[in-house]
Amino acid sequence: MEDAFYAKKDKDMEEIKSNFIHDIIDKNLEENPELKIHTRFPPEPNGYLHIGSAKAIWINSNTAKKYGGLFNLRYDDTNPAKEDNEYVQSIYEDLTWLGAIPTGGIFYGSDYFDKCYEFAVKLIKDGKAYVCDLSPDEMREYRGTLTEPGKDSPYRNRTVEENLDLFERMKNGEFPDGAKTLRAKIDMASPNMNMRDPAIYRIVHTDHHRQGNKWCIYPLYDYAHPIQDALEGITHSLCSIEFENHRPLYDWVVNNIGFEKKPHQYEFARLNVTNTVMSKRYLRELVETKLVDGWDDPRMPTLCGLRRRGYTPSAIFDFVERAGVSKAYSVVDYELLEHCIREELNTTAERRIAILKPVKLVITNYPEDKVEYFSLPNNPQNPESGTREVPFTRELYIDADDFAEVPPPKFFRLKPDGEVRLMGAYIIKCNEIIKNEDGSIKEIRCSCDLETGNGNPADGRKIKGTIHWLSAKYAKDFDIKLYEHLFTIENVADIPEGKGYGDYLNTDSVTTLTNCKVEPALAEAKDGERFQFVRVGYFVKDTKYENTFNRIVGLKDSYVKK
Repeated sequence: MEDAFYAKKDKDMEEIKSNFIHDIIDKNLEENPELKIHTRFPPEPNGYLHIGSAKAIWINSNTAKKYGGLFNLRYDDTNPAKEDNEYVQSIYEDLTWLGAIPTGGIFYGSDYFDKCYEFAVKLIKDGKAYVCDLSPDEMREYRGTLTEPGKDSPYRNRTVEENLDLFERMKNGEFPDGAKTLRAKIDMASPNMNMRDPAIYRIVHTDHHRQGNKWCIYPLYDYAHPIQDALEGITHSLCSIEFENHRPLYDWVVNNIGFEKKPHQYEFARLNVTNTVMSKRYLRELVETKLVDGWDDPRMPTLCGLRRRGYTPSAIFDFVERAGVSKAYSVVDYELLEHCIREELNTTAERRIAILKPVKLVITNYPEDKVEYFSLPNNPQNPESGTREVPFTRELYIDADDFAEVPPPKFFRLKPDGEVRLMGAYIIKCNEIIKNEDGSIKEIRCSCDLETGNGNPADGRKIKGTIHWLSAKYAKDFDIKLYEHLFTIENVADIPEGKGYGDYLNTDSVTTLTNCKVEPALAEAKDGERFQFVRVGYFVKDTKYENTFNRIVGLKDSYVKK
């Protein structure tokens, strides 16, 4: 059944919904029918990808797919101080897990360092770049403000020969970190702050994860990125909206280096989701301070965290598609993501029984040594999934929430002298409650109507309640983790001044239930395998801890009611 679901998803992909980016491409193709669409996803390997990254991946990979083009993965590894091979590997694993195969190839920004240097020399020779000795603080002072123009650097008019000499010496490691930068010579009075002679090279004496100690000068993103796009033949450089003000600089680099085939940058709104953050810096802080169980903690918005939580690639992409592609800022309700995975798992997940708060129930008129089996459906939504045999014995477990010694009004589960149906099995009646010395319930003693195993009572009485159960003899012990939102504030952009993310961490974001009882078949569940625990929710076998299931999402779908 799961294969059929994903086959349907693949078929749906054949008709990818249009958006403003596709409208732009359609116009470009009208003007140039021979244009081969080429996109890329350029993550910096300084952390793990998150669900916001999934939007960029979905837009870039699906755009290429829709137009029969190519899609590149390019690691933006131009900042050696923060990058690591761990992140390189995790990014590739996440991308392939999502099914966004880089049909155009896998590239590294660092592989273009020689070309970036060559083009920087060209800009110097053309009088369009210069070596500046201003410190970072002095550069900020000279830069001006949004309402006041900047001032020319005192080093702006160095000769071409002097700039070439200094840049070569920067490359050779003669100067310490921060002593000099190479800046583009554009316009210190530009209303766009990004065009006020931005730095395009800085000195960093740090080994690179791929280049080793070959370089001690590194190109900045705004300079390196358009070069990388042009060299790879990217036609549409699709990025999030915070780069919109950087687009003039992107175009300046492309035009002044003189590429014949010029890529163009287009921006879309970032994916913001309620009750979580997308800041890599803060996510790293959560990991390093051990406030979460690693980058793959199921509460994290990282793709590896969502994977461990039990989310599927199709549900994540369904969420991204429903959230939409536009340039307008918005915050998408996390419940939409929950709705997407719930809708999928309702069709694909097999049903199993789990008792989260077990209490013993003894059927006094059932033989002590007898074992019989009742057939329960694997998935009522899909009769072809068949049935499974669940053992039934004299001693059972039921969930404590399914019994009330003093029941509230309209309580249709088990209560003193009340009757309920054991799901798929007999009707039972509560006759006696045995308690421990502290007053807690030790066991509930019931009698069962042995004529009701496969049908209704012979006398026609109506039984309103049905509860789930497990054989005490055959049930297996598992831990179950129940996850909630990591943050208590809905929109993290609304955090007031003087407060930080840490002030809104949800201290009850995970609850661990120990010694829960599950069907014997679940002892054979594979890591990452998903199930619906009947009357409870959807769960996944944890990939890190043995004998543990994580709650993916509950059964109730409040989103569709909004």
